[in-house]
Amino acid sequence: MPIRVALNHKTHYRYDRLVTLLPHVIRLRPAPHCRTPILSYSLRVEPKPHFLNWQQDPYSNYLARIVFPQPARELSVEVDLVADMTPINPFDFFIEAYAEKYPFTYDPALARELLPYLETAPAGPRLVALVESLRRRDLVMNDYLVEVNRRLQKEVRYLIRMEPGVQTCEETLTLGSGSCRDSAWLLVQVLRHLGLAARFASGYLIQLTADEKSLDGPSGPEHDFTDLHAWAEVYLPGAGWIGLDPTSGLLVGEGHIPLACAADPTSAAPITGSYSFTKEPARGEDDHCDERLHFEMSVTRVHETPRVTRPYTEEQWQAIDALGERIDEELRGGDVRLTMGGEPTFVSIDDRDAPEWTIAAQGRAKRRQAGVLLKRLRDRFAAGVADTIETVQAEESVAAANEDFISSLYSYNLAKVSLARAMGVAEESMKELFPATPPSHQ
Repeated sequence: MPIRVALNHKTHYRYDRLVTLLPHVIRLRPAPHCRTPILSYSLRVEPKPHFLNWQQDPYSNYLARIVFPQPARELSVEVDLVADMTPINPFDFFIEAYAEKYPFTYDPALARELLPYLETAPAGPRLVALVESLRRRDLVMNDYLVEVNRRLQKEVRYLIRMEPGVQTCEETLTLGSGSCRDSAWLLVQVLRHLGLAARFASGYLIQLTADEKSLDGPSGPEHDFTDLHAWAEVYLPGAGWIGLDPTSGLLVGEGHIPLACAADPTSAAPITGSYSFTKEPARGEDDHCDERLHFEMSVTRVHETPRVTRPYTEEQWQAIDALGERIDEELRGGDVRLTMGGEPTFVSIDDRDAPEWTIAAQGRAKRRQAGVLLKRLRDRFAAGVADTIETVQAEESVAAANEDFISSLYSYNLAKVSLARAMGVAEESMKELFPATPPSHQ
């Protein structure tokens, strides 16, 4: 049962004077390989006027390149999107036979295409020790990736780090802590040193409160939450790019919305750009522009389908009951009486395609069969109402006789008119020769 959410992301820069905004690149649009269905998306940038061009970089990420022709005191970037949080099975993929177990060697043609993602940075002693401790032989690839990812989640304690940039792998391992981008870059380097192509991923993370508390583990956030996040992706032949989140130790799911993926973290930054300004002589040579940043994100549930773990709310039940009462009142006002179904429907075994068994309400055979059925039901369930049954049968016989008489009378009169015309005799004269009704009905 999917949950539909609306995500809002605001980034606002304010300067203490007019500045010249240089071209900016914004990477805040869900990437082409995003598995979470994105139902709508919008990007709003201030100040105006400006020139916005959508592009795709060498990694196929969507880029919004913006040029500002006039000086400004503020820069605002706002993203709104609606996502369908349909559960995703992170293990829903197949791997080529030659890569099902670690280690394996990429096909030569594929290896050439993956060169940027196999490039390793110089490794310090801590990184070398970690990589060597993770080498295995003849291990199922899925199990191996889970082991590596969980190992980093245990080695690095997560913290919120406001300083710009990404720590080196040696710094992260020495400190034993880092932000999500530090852990993601460490995992990328570990995978590359192990011979696996990997890339850095930046995106949105949406975490929703669980319907029920977990009985054997963490239950997740107490409130619905969203933020910018970073993780790693590894390339597996046959499966493509598979996301690994070393912050949680899990594979990525529907809550991970990739915005930009690249061989290096600098090519996946959400917003890049700069500005220039004119120094004021009164402030001296050390004059600088004061810049302030405001950052805000929120996620709101806009649609939820009732489910076993979260059925209708009390307000919804009250609304349903009120609607039912209003319908009952309208039916009573119109003297509409409802009965519960269950009446049997019978079709004759003979001539079942005749109109009386398909579209007509009545018919001779239907009345005859109904009489037979009625007697059988009387004998079995209502032996004491024989008089009523006979009365109904008599009425049916009279109705059938009347129908036969009307039909015969119509045919008789039609024949008289035809005969008169054939003999050239006036229709009035035919009344003296023939009675008003057929002899058999007199």
